[in-house]
Formats: sequence, structure tokens, C-alpha cells
Amino acid sequence: MDRHLCLVKLYNTSEESNSKDYSGIGVLISNAFVIVIAFIQNWDLGPMMFIYWAQSVIIGFFHFFRMILLKNFNTEGFTSGGKPVPANSKGKWSTALFFTVHYGFFHIGYLIFILSLPMETENAPEGGLWFRLSILGFFLGHGYSFFQNVRADLKNQPNLGLMMFLPYARIIPMHLTIFIGNAVGSNRIAVLAFSLLKTGADYLMHIVEHRMLQKKVEQEGQ
Repeated sequence: MDRHLCLVKLYNTSEESNSKDYSGIGVLISNAFVIVIAFIQNWDLGPMMFIYWAQSVIIGFFHFFRMILLKNFNTEGFTSGGKPVPANSKGKWSTALFFTVHYGFFHIGYLIFILSLPMETENAPEGGLWFRLSILGFFLGHGYSFFQNVRADLKNQPNLGLMMFLPYARIIPMHLTIFIGNAVGSNRIAVLAFSLLKTGADYLMHIVEHRMLQKKVEQEGQ
């Protein structure tokens, strides 16, 4: 099943949104929480990749429910099998299920890749209390963002295809940052520097995701 999205038609970078976005607060707090725990527990950067992998799974989890909770949405420029995706319940569910399968297989392959990397086993957090609390922190942080975004979705008319595509554009930059950091080294300075860069990429792409979906609505209302 091929999916195509005309992003140029959906987003005009010359316009700006006047709405305030508080949905990124949870993302910032949960990232900061993990960085603090990493320093207290003296974690290496390599094992933290498992936590960030879990965060990506959480993003996909909430994104699936964000799609199926849509009431009013459009599918302009969004095709499947060369045919336009209908802006109805059938189109919404088929897109959400396709996303779940594709995103799931992507992360299975992603996990296999992480497991294949050489990592330090000393101070590895896997399975520990603080490791589980870090993942819980991301779940709660993204849960707050999910609540804020769903409220905005119900008021507006986001594009379904754009919504399906954006999680990939969001997680790839933040994980590339951590991969580079792991290759450079795992000392405390590297942990701080690359975790902060990852947090910045995470937050920036979260805001881009939110603004792109919101901006489409503003354009349609003009």
C-alpha cells in the first residue's frame, strides 16, 4: 500500500500562527526528567537509546489514538494505491491501521539495530526502577501533549495524511542526534550535550507538527 502526501500544498511557511501552543510542555519536562535521572544514576549515553526508543513507541501509541479520535478532517493531496483517501471513517481507520503496522515494523527493525550496536554494559539502566520511571515520565508527558492536541484537532480540521506522516519526521532527527552522540562517546559531557540536542530536536519537531496541522486549518478558513 503506497501512501503519498503533497506537503507543499499543505503548508505555507510564509504564514504564522497566532495561537499559543502549550502541548510541548510535557515533552520538555519528560526529557528534562530523563536527563536528571541519567546524571544521578551515572548512565551511559548508549543504554539511554533504549529509553528514547521506548519514547518513540509511546509517540506512535498516542498518534494512533489521535487519528481515530478525529471528527472533522480532510485528506487533500493524500492518496493510497493511486486513489484519493476518503475523508470518512473508513479512510481514517485504514490510515490508522496502516500507520500502526508500518510504524510497528519500523521500530522492531530499529530495536534490532540498537541491540546490534556495541554498548557499555556498566551502569546500564535496563529493567531498573529509574529506567521504568523514565519511560513512565515520557508516557505522562506525551499523554499531556496528546490531550492538548486532541482538543485542538476537535476544534479544527487537520489533514489526515499529514498527521500520519509527521511522527516519522519527528523521531528521525532526535534519534540521529543520539546515534551520533553514541558514536562520539559516552562520558558525562557527551550525555549532557547530546541529550540536550535530542531534547531540542524533539521539542522543535513537536511544535512543527502542531503548527503544520493547525496552519492547514487556518488556510482553509481564509
